[in-house]
Amino acid sequence: MRPKESDVYKRIRLLGQGSFGKAYLCESLKDHSLCVIKQMDMRYLSEEEKKETYQEFRIMAQLKHPNIINFREVYKTVKGKLCIVMDYAEGGDLAQLIKNYEGSIPESRILDWFTQMCLAIKHCHDRKVIHRDIKTQNMFLTKDMRIRLGDFGIARLLDNTRDKAHTMVGTPYYLAPELLENKPYSFKGDVWSLGVILYEMCAKTPPFNADSLASLALKIVRGQYQAISNNYSSQLRTLVNQLLTMSIRYQKCNNHHKQNKELSI
Repeated sequence: MRPKESDVYKRIRLLGQGSFGKAYLCESLKDHSLCVIKQMDMRYLSEEEKKETYQEFRIMAQLKHPNIINFREVYKTVKGKLCIVMDYAEGGDLAQLIKNYEGSIPESRILDWFTQMCLAIKHCHDRKVIHRDIKTQNMFLTKDMRIRLGDFGIARLLDNTRDKAHTMVGTPYYLAPELLENKPYSFKGDVWSLGVILYEMCAKTPPFNADSLASLALKIVRGQYQAISNNYSSQLRTLVNQLLTMSIRYQKCNNHHKQNKELSI
Protein backbone atom coordinates (compact mmCIF):
# COMPACT_ATOMS: atom_id res chain seq x y z
CA MET A 1 0.00 0.00 0.00
CA ARG A 2 1.34 3.42 -0.98
CA PRO A 3 1.02 6.41 1.35
CA LYS A 4 1.03 8.79 -1.63
CA GLU A 5 0.85 8.09 -5.35
CA SER A 6 2.45 11.50 -5.93
CA ASP A 7 5.67 10.24 -4.29
CA VAL A 8 6.19 7.83 -7.20
CA TYR A 9 4.16 9.12 -10.16
CA LYS A 10 3.24 12.54 -11.50
CA ARG A 11 -0.25 12.60 -12.99
CA ILE A 12 -0.36 14.36 -16.39
CA ARG A 13 -3.92 13.96 -17.70
CA LEU A 14 -6.99 11.78 -17.81
CA LEU A 15 -6.93 9.35 -20.74
CA GLY A 16 -10.38 7.85 -20.30
CA GLN A 17 -12.91 6.44 -17.90
CA GLY A 18 -15.46 3.66 -17.78
CA SER A 19 -17.55 1.59 -15.43
CA PHE A 20 -14.43 0.13 -13.79
CA GLY A 21 -12.65 3.41 -13.10
CA LYS A 22 -10.28 5.90 -14.72
CA ALA A 23 -7.05 5.71 -16.71
CA TYR A 24 -4.40 8.41 -16.31
CA LEU A 25 -1.27 9.25 -18.25
CA CYS A 26 1.50 9.60 -15.67
CA GLU A 27 5.23 10.15 -15.44
CA SER A 28 7.43 7.94 -13.31
CA LEU A 29 9.47 10.14 -10.98
CA LYS A 30 12.11 7.40 -10.84
CA ASP A 31 13.11 7.30 -14.52
CA HIS A 32 10.80 9.96 -16.06
CA SER A 33 9.20 7.42 -18.39
CA LEU A 34 5.53 7.74 -19.33
CA CYS A 35 3.06 5.16 -18.10
CA VAL A 36 -0.67 4.52 -17.81
CA ILE A 37 -2.28 3.99 -14.41
CA LYS A 38 -5.70 2.33 -14.40
CA GLN A 39 -7.28 3.33 -11.12
CA MET A 40 -10.32 1.47 -9.80
CA ASP A 41 -12.33 2.13 -6.66
CA MET A 42 -12.91 -1.43 -5.49
CA ARG A 43 -15.65 -0.35 -3.08
CA TYR A 44 -18.09 0.19 -5.93
CA LEU A 45 -17.30 -2.93 -7.95
CA SER A 46 -19.38 -6.08 -7.91
CA GLU A 47 -17.71 -9.35 -6.97
CA GLU A 48 -17.60 -10.30 -10.66
CA GLU A 49 -15.95 -6.98 -11.58
CA LYS A 50 -13.41 -7.43 -8.78
CA LYS A 51 -12.64 -10.90 -10.10
CA GLU A 52 -12.10 -9.53 -13.63
CA THR A 53 -9.88 -6.74 -12.31
CA TYR A 54 -7.60 -9.10 -10.37
CA GLN A 55 -7.57 -11.46 -13.36
CA GLU A 56 -6.33 -8.66 -15.61
CA PHE A 57 -3.20 -7.84 -13.65
CA ARG A 58 -2.45 -11.51 -12.91
CA ILE A 59 -2.53 -12.26 -16.62
CA MET A 60 -0.58 -9.15 -17.65
CA ALA A 61 2.13 -9.91 -15.10
CA GLN A 62 2.97 -13.20 -16.83
CA LEU A 63 2.90 -11.90 -20.43
CA LYS A 64 6.29 -10.41 -21.30
CA HIS A 65 6.59 -9.84 -25.05
CA PRO A 66 7.73 -6.95 -27.30
CA ASN A 67 4.27 -6.80 -28.91
CA ILE A 68 2.27 -6.76 -25.66
CA ILE A 69 1.79 -3.71 -23.41
CA ASN A 70 4.23 -4.16 -20.53
CA PHE A 71 2.80 -4.52 -17.02
CA ARG A 72 4.86 -2.66 -14.40
CA GLU A 73 3.19 -3.09 -11.03
CA VAL A 74 -0.06 -3.06 -9.07
CA TYR A 75 -0.70 -1.31 -5.76
CA LYS A 76 -3.46 -0.04 -3.49
CA THR A 77 -3.80 3.54 -2.29
CA VAL A 78 -4.67 4.49 1.29
CA LYS A 79 -8.21 5.22 0.05
CA GLY A 80 -8.57 1.64 -1.14
CA LYS A 81 -8.19 2.27 -4.87
CA LEU A 82 -6.47 -0.45 -6.90
CA CYS A 83 -3.94 0.87 -9.42
CA ILE A 84 -2.53 -1.10 -12.35
CA VAL A 85 0.58 0.49 -13.87
CA MET A 86 1.59 -0.31 -17.44
CA ASP A 87 3.65 1.17 -20.26
CA TYR A 88 2.18 3.97 -22.38
CA ALA A 89 1.90 3.60 -26.16
CA GLU A 90 2.51 7.08 -27.56
CA GLY A 91 1.10 6.30 -31.01
CA GLY A 92 -2.48 5.82 -29.86
CA ASP A 93 -4.63 2.91 -30.99
CA LEU A 94 -5.11 1.27 -34.37
CA ALA A 95 -8.79 2.24 -34.60
CA GLN A 96 -7.94 5.93 -34.53
CA LEU A 97 -5.07 5.47 -36.98
CA ILE A 98 -7.31 3.66 -39.50
CA LYS A 99 -9.97 6.36 -39.15
CA ASN A 100 -7.49 9.18 -39.81
CA TYR A 101 -5.35 7.43 -42.44
CA GLU A 102 -5.49 9.20 -45.82
CA GLY A 103 -5.91 6.76 -48.67
CA SER A 104 -5.23 3.02 -48.51
CA ILE A 105 -2.80 1.56 -46.00
CA PRO A 106 0.17 0.01 -47.88
CA GLU A 107 0.18 -3.78 -47.98
CA SER A 108 3.71 -3.96 -46.56
CA ARG A 109 2.60 -1.95 -43.53
CA ILE A 110 -0.53 -4.08 -43.07
CA LEU A 111 1.45 -7.33 -43.17
CA ASP A 112 4.08 -5.96 -40.79
CA TRP A 113 1.45 -4.98 -38.22
CA PHE A 114 -0.50 -8.20 -38.72
CA THR A 115 2.64 -10.28 -38.15
CA GLN A 116 3.27 -8.47 -34.87
CA MET A 117 -0.33 -9.12 -33.81
CA CYS A 118 0.06 -12.83 -34.60
CA LEU A 119 3.23 -12.98 -32.51
CA ALA A 120 1.48 -11.29 -29.58
CA ILE A 121 -1.51 -13.64 -29.75
CA LYS A 122 0.70 -16.71 -30.11
CA HIS A 123 2.57 -15.65 -26.97
CA CYS A 124 -0.76 -15.46 -25.12
CA HIS A 125 -2.04 -18.76 -26.47
CA ASP A 126 1.21 -20.57 -25.69
CA ARG A 127 0.55 -19.57 -22.08
CA LYS A 128 -3.10 -20.70 -22.27
CA VAL A 129 -4.46 -17.16 -22.22
CA ILE A 130 -7.40 -16.19 -24.44
CA HIS A 131 -7.69 -12.42 -24.84
CA ARG A 132 -11.41 -12.47 -25.82
CA ASP A 133 -11.58 -8.80 -26.85
CA ILE A 134 -9.25 -8.49 -29.84
CA LYS A 135 -10.16 -5.29 -31.72
CA THR A 136 -8.47 -2.27 -33.26
CA GLN A 137 -9.12 -0.22 -30.09
CA ASN A 138 -6.97 -2.70 -28.13
CA MET A 139 -4.08 -2.68 -30.61
CA PHE A 140 -1.82 0.16 -29.53
CA LEU A 141 1.11 1.77 -31.35
CA THR A 142 4.44 2.99 -30.03
CA LYS A 143 6.02 6.21 -31.29
CA ASP A 144 7.96 4.14 -33.86
CA MET A 145 4.71 2.47 -35.00
CA ARG A 146 5.21 -0.95 -33.41
CA ILE A 147 2.13 -2.91 -32.35
CA ARG A 148 1.38 -3.50 -28.66
CA LEU A 149 -1.61 -5.63 -27.63
CA GLY A 150 -3.38 -4.34 -24.53
CA ASP A 151 -6.52 -4.38 -22.37
CA PHE A 152 -6.74 -7.85 -20.82
CA GLY A 153 -9.81 -6.91 -18.78
CA ILE A 154 -11.88 -9.90 -19.93
CA ALA A 155 -9.05 -12.30 -20.80
CA ARG A 156 -9.41 -15.91 -19.71
CA LEU A 157 -6.67 -18.19 -18.41
CA LEU A 158 -7.50 -21.77 -19.35
CA ASP A 159 -6.51 -24.69 -17.14
CA ASN A 160 -5.08 -26.51 -20.15
CA THR A 161 -4.88 -26.04 -23.90
CA ARG A 162 -7.87 -28.32 -24.50
CA ASP A 163 -10.10 -26.38 -22.14
CA LYS A 164 -12.78 -24.13 -23.63
CA ALA A 165 -14.51 -20.98 -22.43
CA HIS A 166 -18.30 -20.78 -22.58
CA THR A 167 -19.14 -17.11 -21.91
CA MET A 168 -19.95 -14.84 -24.87
CA VAL A 169 -17.92 -11.67 -24.29
CA GLY A 170 -16.19 -9.15 -26.51
CA THR A 171 -17.15 -6.50 -29.06
CA PRO A 172 -19.91 -7.58 -31.51
CA TYR A 173 -18.10 -6.64 -34.76
CA TYR A 174 -15.20 -8.90 -33.81
CA LEU A 175 -17.06 -11.91 -32.35
CA ALA A 176 -16.43 -15.29 -33.98
CA PRO A 177 -19.36 -17.33 -35.37
CA GLU A 178 -19.09 -20.05 -32.73
CA LEU A 179 -19.51 -17.49 -29.95
CA LEU A 180 -22.69 -16.13 -31.51
CA GLU A 181 -24.01 -19.69 -31.76
CA ASN A 182 -23.25 -20.25 -28.05
CA LYS A 183 -20.72 -22.94 -28.88
CA PRO A 184 -17.68 -23.43 -26.62
CA TYR A 185 -14.42 -22.07 -27.96
CA SER A 186 -10.79 -21.83 -27.02
CA PHE A 187 -8.20 -19.93 -29.03
CA LYS A 188 -9.92 -19.70 -32.42
CA GLY A 189 -12.15 -16.82 -31.33
CA ASP A 190 -9.07 -14.60 -30.97
CA VAL A 191 -7.83 -15.63 -34.41
CA TRP A 192 -11.18 -14.81 -36.02
CA SER A 193 -10.95 -11.34 -34.46
CA LEU A 194 -7.46 -10.97 -35.96
CA GLY A 195 -8.98 -11.75 -39.35
CA VAL A 196 -11.54 -9.00 -38.80
CA ILE A 197 -8.72 -6.56 -37.97
CA LEU A 198 -6.76 -7.63 -41.07
CA TYR A 199 -9.83 -6.94 -43.21
CA GLU A 200 -10.38 -3.61 -41.45
CA MET A 201 -6.81 -2.48 -42.17
CA CYS A 202 -7.39 -3.23 -45.87
CA ALA A 203 -10.94 -1.85 -46.26
CA LYS A 204 -10.86 0.76 -43.44
CA THR A 205 -14.17 -0.63 -42.21
CA PRO A 206 -15.12 -3.90 -40.44
CA PRO A 207 -16.22 -6.77 -42.73
CA PHE A 208 -19.56 -7.18 -40.99
CA ASN A 209 -21.96 -4.26 -40.54
CA ALA A 210 -25.68 -4.27 -39.78
CA ASP A 211 -28.43 -2.17 -38.20
CA SER A 212 -29.13 -4.67 -35.43
CA LEU A 213 -27.22 -7.24 -33.40
CA ALA A 214 -29.40 -10.03 -34.84
CA SER A 215 -28.62 -9.00 -38.44
CA LEU A 216 -24.94 -8.61 -37.60
CA ALA A 217 -24.83 -12.09 -36.04
CA LEU A 218 -26.47 -13.57 -39.14
CA LYS A 219 -23.90 -11.97 -41.45
CA ILE A 220 -21.03 -13.20 -39.29
CA VAL A 221 -22.35 -16.76 -39.08
CA ARG A 222 -22.98 -16.84 -42.85
CA GLY A 223 -19.64 -15.18 -43.64
CA GLN A 224 -21.27 -12.40 -45.69
CA TYR A 225 -18.84 -9.58 -46.40
CA GLN A 226 -17.60 -7.55 -49.35
CA ALA A 227 -14.24 -8.58 -50.81
CA ILE A 228 -11.30 -6.25 -50.20
CA SER A 229 -9.87 -4.18 -53.04
CA ASN A 230 -8.05 -5.86 -55.92
CA ASN A 231 -5.29 -3.32 -55.34
CA TYR A 232 -4.07 -5.72 -52.68
CA SER A 233 -2.28 -8.93 -53.69
CA SER A 234 -4.13 -12.17 -54.26
CA GLN A 235 -2.12 -13.68 -51.39
CA LEU A 236 -3.40 -11.06 -48.94
CA ARG A 237 -6.98 -11.39 -50.19
CA THR A 238 -6.74 -15.16 -49.79
CA LEU A 239 -5.36 -14.80 -46.25
CA VAL A 240 -8.30 -12.58 -45.28
CA ASN A 241 -10.78 -15.12 -46.67
CA GLN A 242 -9.06 -18.00 -44.88
CA LEU A 243 -9.05 -16.20 -41.52
CA LEU A 244 -12.76 -15.47 -41.86
CA THR A 245 -13.50 -19.13 -42.58
CA MET A 246 -14.42 -21.15 -39.49
CA SER A 247 -12.61 -24.41 -40.19
CA ILE A 248 -9.13 -23.29 -41.24
CA ARG A 249 -8.41 -19.91 -39.67
CA TYR A 250 -6.17 -20.99 -36.76
CA GLN A 251 -3.64 -22.88 -38.85
CA LYS A 252 -3.41 -20.06 -41.38
CA CYS A 253 -2.59 -17.45 -38.73
CA ASN A 254 0.00 -19.78 -37.20
CA ASN A 255 1.61 -20.35 -40.60
CA HIS A 256 1.65 -16.63 -41.38
CA HIS A 257 3.64 -15.56 -38.32
CA LYS A 258 6.14 -18.41 -38.91
CA GLN A 259 6.70 -17.26 -42.50
CA ASN A 260 6.93 -13.56 -41.65
CA LYS A 261 8.91 -13.38 -38.40
CA GLU A 262 11.55 -11.28 -40.13
CA LEU A 263 9.03 -8.44 -40.49
CA SER A 264 9.03 -7.88 -36.71
CA ILE A 265 12.74 -8.21 -36.03
